[in-house]
Amino acid sequence: MLALFRKYETLIRYLFIGGLTTLVNIVVFFILNAMHMPILWANTVAWLVSVIFAFFTNKSVVFQSQYTNRRRFIQELVAFFVLRALSLVLDNGIMYLGITVMGLSVLLVKLVSQVVVIVANYVFSKLIFKS
Repeated sequence: MLALFRKYETLIRYLFIGGLTTLVNIVVFFILNAMHMPILWANTVAWLVSVIFAFFTNKSVVFQSQYTNRRRFIQELVAFFVLRALSLVLDNGIMYLGITVMGLSVLLVKLVSQVVVIVANYVFSKLIFKS
């Protein structure tokens, strides 16, 4: 059992932190949406808050990337935000199509969008953080 955990340790940590990041994203989104902020604006602000949370938790908890120097930290930060911006485009695209075009439930579309984004972000994060 321990060997199996060690084999998938990074993925398990990522799924846990990804779940927390998703929770941050959804809570911020629904608070802003309840305040009548337009959906794509609320989604973008929720993205920004959750990406800041995700950067530090992925760096330290999931991938355990060390702060070797300020230059490396800035490189990781910029790469993280650039690749997460790609997932924002994906996220907003799914939200727009699902809610505006297809008329589906905001909650359903947000949950589906987050699953897709979590998978994309895992791939992106593995490219950025190297122990």
